[in-house]
Amino acid sequence: MSDMQTRQIIEQTARESYGRLVAFLAVRWRDLAAAEDALADAFLAALEKWPVTGVPDTPEAWLLTAARRRLIDGTRHTRVEAGAKQALITMAEDAQQWAGTETSFPDERLKMLFICSHPGIDPAVRTPLILQSVLGLDAARIASAFVVKPATMGQRLTRAKAKLKSDGIRFDLPGKDEWPERLDAVLEAIYAAYGSGWDDIAGIDPRRKGLAEEAIFMGRLIVRFMPDEPEALGLLALMLHCEARHHLRREEAGGYVPLSEQDHSRWSIEMIEEAEHCLRTAAQGKRIGRFQLEAAIQSVHAQRAWTSRTEWEEIALLYEGLVGIAPTIGAIVGRAAAVAEARGTESGMALLDEIPAEAVKSYQPYWALRAHLFKKMKRFEEARAAYSRAIGLCMDQSIREFLEKQSVEC
Repeated sequence: MSDMQTRQIIEQTARESYGRLVAFLAVRWRDLAAAEDALADAFLAALEKWPVTGVPDTPEAWLLTAARRRLIDGTRHTRVEAGAKQALITMAEDAQQWAGTETSFPDERLKMLFICSHPGIDPAVRTPLILQSVLGLDAARIASAFVVKPATMGQRLTRAKAKLKSDGIRFDLPGKDEWPERLDAVLEAIYAAYGSGWDDIAGIDPRRKGLAEEAIFMGRLIVRFMPDEPEALGLLALMLHCEARHHLRREEAGGYVPLSEQDHSRWSIEMIEEAEHCLRTAAQGKRIGRFQLEAAIQSVHAQRAWTSRTEWEEIALLYEGLVGIAPTIGAIVGRAAAVAEARGTESGMALLDEIPAEAVKSYQPYWALRAHLFKKMKRFEEARAAYSRAIGLCMDQSIREFLEKQSVEC
């Protein structure tokens, strides 16, 4: 096997197993930062040794053993406290068990989801902490999603991990009575992870490969443990509705295809029906929330698979409710788009004009929509300027080319 093939296997293992590995180590060692450092060293060791010795039959078990040794070696150079002694014993037994068999080690990510959402952690960093520690996003990507500098986000995450250790926060799944107060941060993190994977339309960013599927897996996991929680069901419904048409966002040649132009006959009916079941079950809880409303909007879009038309007025009304509950920039811009379709271009533009300039100066969807509405109003010079701004903010090549084509037509 070539060095390149070996590196690809290591990268694939990192994508598929990082969250499970770090959660397994952190829960047993009760030190998230130490677990992450040990795992990073294990991956470095793999890069050095596997090209020489060959890829082991069970890469995850090899990495687990290497990380465990790193943690034990670190402890040998410090005073071993009673808790650390027990962790050493537990980890040695666990690592020996899973290193010698084909059995997968326990998936501790559910614990880590709720541990990272502990009330003692700053609310502003709970979701980023989950994104990094459980879902494997790097600090730079998280910083971009939260519109802060990477160094700032890195400092926040470091402080949060130190607090987990210094405050003696339990690394066990909290009692069910504690789940509701931690659920919002958990759902936000899963939602952000899915959004990050969704944004990679071309599927070429190795940091985000498989992230949407992983988010859906975690969404299902939460629903399994909290089957009567409406917002957990709403989030799963939202992701399934989006995933039902994910593969149709690009044509065979690679070009971007907007939702309105997709072949709805090729959407996944199975996923849509599962999403609808989740929404119906959520409605029985009679506690409407952000994710249920977002899923309901996608549900209206999905009805085009049967009716061949989009009920824009219904979508506009749902956006009104969403903005009332969660007035994010994304929701406000989405409402403007729906209102423009349902009640006229000028009405949509009026809503865009109400948004403070500072809030949308770097928000690409705002400029893309503004350009589209200017174009419909035949205000071509303003449309070209807005398209230029949207193109400059666009990170995806296929969407950039789509916008450039729209601009040329002005």
